[in-house]
Amino acid sequence: MAAILHALQQELNELPSQERRIAEVILQSPSDIPGWTINHLAQQSGTSAATVTRFCKSFHFKGFPDFKMKLAAELSHSTNETAYQDIVAGNPLSKIVEAIEANHLASIADTTRLLDLGRLEHAVQLLCHARRIDLYGVATSSIVTQDFYQKLVRIGKSCTAFSDSHMQITSASSLSEGDVAMAVSYSGETPETIDALHCAKQAGASTISLTSYGNNKLAGVSDIPLFTSSLEEGMRRGDMASRIALLHVVDILFTGMVSADFDRFIPKLEQSYHNVQSYRVQHNGGA
Repeated sequence: MAAILHALQQELNELPSQERRIAEVILQSPSDIPGWTINHLAQQSGTSAATVTRFCKSFHFKGFPDFKMKLAAELSHSTNETAYQDIVAGNPLSKIVEAIEANHLASIADTTRLLDLGRLEHAVQLLCHARRIDLYGVATSSIVTQDFYQKLVRIGKSCTAFSDSHMQITSASSLSEGDVAMAVSYSGETPETIDALHCAKQAGASTISLTSYGNNKLAGVSDIPLFTSSLEEGMRRGDMASRIALLHVVDILFTGMVSADFDRFIPKLEQSYHNVQSYRVQHNGGA
């Protein structure tokens, strides 16, 4: 199932009654929707054009045309895709290798189709010009924020990654205009991460979230919500493909930053590399 349709199915029972009727119509005939007008969908669902627009925006689309375009793009790829594969008892190692490769490739492809280039560009610009950057994430998400932290430090950005919920709030409280707080949570519902980003926003910082696609609380708090694939399921999955999807977006953001401000960041990146190599040689020589 396409990530957009999966998100609608997951959120169906939580939607207001009118928006739920819109989702039900879309889920019944997804391949027809790209050819419909907003008024036709409103008529079929017994709602109004304004309600359809509100429904689309609640799922972070600019409006119905944007929703149709991205749904059509997903549907055009979904016919050739295989389902994510969970851990199976006694699976031969050869099958495990194939399954993990397939899961990771599918997660990256799903995520790429969900990316909004306008939001990405805005996020890159904010990160490039930020006086200070806070990164928030707990558990598996903290691994992702640590990865981004190490990248940003190498190009000279003032940045800290926090996994402790008290330190997240403490640091967020000291942010101000010109600073950026970015929070990572695959579910988008981690209370500590939501609180930290909300606190940073109240302090005046610009806020970015990175979550799985859907109508989640963390995305609702942020100025710029970024999304990854939401299709990985299974109690035994170990958050593998989801982690790869999150790291995929982090790599895009970092590469976008260096490319956008090449003359400033590349010398710092090269200097950090050469310094590490130099001190490593000195250390090995004296051992």
